[in-house]
Amino acid sequence: MSRIHSYHEFFAGGGMVRAGLGQQWTCLFANDIDPRKGASYAANWGSESLKIGCVSELTTKDVPGVADLAWASFPCQDLSLAGSGAGLNGDRSGTFWPFWRIMKQLGEERRAPSLVVLENVCGALSSHDGKDFAAICAAMVGGNYRVGALVIDAVRFVPQSRPRLFVVCVREGLKIPESLVANNPDPAWHPPHLTKAYDRLSRRSKEAWVWYRLPAPPAHGVGFSDLIEEDPRGVVWHTAEETRYLLSLMSPINRKKVDSAKKAGVRVVGGIYKRTRKDEKGRRVQRAEVRFDDISGCLRTPVGGSSRQSIIVVDGKSVRSRLLSPREAARLMGLPDSYRLPENYNEAYHLAGDGVVVPVVRFLAANILEPLAAVAKKHEKEAA
Repeated sequence: MSRIHSYHEFFAGGGMVRAGLGQQWTCLFANDIDPRKGASYAANWGSESLKIGCVSELTTKDVPGVADLAWASFPCQDLSLAGSGAGLNGDRSGTFWPFWRIMKQLGEERRAPSLVVLENVCGALSSHDGKDFAAICAAMVGGNYRVGALVIDAVRFVPQSRPRLFVVCVREGLKIPESLVANNPDPAWHPPHLTKAYDRLSRRSKEAWVWYRLPAPPAHGVGFSDLIEEDPRGVVWHTAEETRYLLSLMSPINRKKVDSAKKAGVRVVGGIYKRTRKDEKGRRVQRAEVRFDDISGCLRTPVGGSSRQSIIVVDGKSVRSRLLSPREAARLMGLPDSYRLPENYNEAYHLAGDGVVVPVVRFLAANILEPLAAVAKKHEKEAA
């Protein structure tokens, strides 16, 4: 398949967006601040288009050519509900602003991309009572882009619960095909917290808003248990004592789930996260919470042991447990087994937990980005 479209990627991580965009897209430039992630990117995609360094230190001289798309999965820590609450003023999520500086400068050089995609956690919608999301939209609209957003949960593509916000911006003047636009929000892609954030936008941002239309994705038919390795690399099965300790951290409700799995008569795989909860006396205690719905909890970056997901395999009276393996984490992100992972466990898990689910990117590209990029190319030919 020939490469038709081109893109610049900021906060590229290990290149999961590149994997999702696929063979129709040429990467002109990729950037990430983390040398370890950069090493994984280079191991899988080569280093020709890759520049390691902070986005605030980049200039337009570092960004070659004229791309159809600029993609930015800027850091989520300050926008996450579990984060610091600093929002767009934070050291990490605030890197949106130097990225946007580059976009504006490319516009001044007549090299602005036709499309910009911003990806982040859904907490970006409510951060600072919606002011951060409104600021992002106002910046895009002020930079001569129309703007719209979708919330896509990766569980519709892989067995991982992972809702994420995608803000899709189209350069002003490009005619968006009617097939891509809905008259009203669709609850499947525009849930209440997104429509509430829209209500808080300025009049100018609302006038430039697009309610994108997406089809229902095909059923993927893959469960969490289908991705589990019997002989994992990078982790070992817990000892019987370690498994008993994990079970001892469960509340009666969660222990009952395990007991029910024992009676099922078939092999059952569950995911476990350790969380801090209040007990019946109001004390904060560590709990192990399990789910047996064949769906993984959302992968997160390993900051402390509680952020690492464990698995539990129940087969009759047999109960085994261990940490999720790096390859299993990569599979939950939609990466093929041919993708080269770091040897270090934390680096591999961090790479996965910080990434974008590959089939979600492909779905968005096929149904919105590629039709819009085709319109942009037609517009450029007509203007030439």
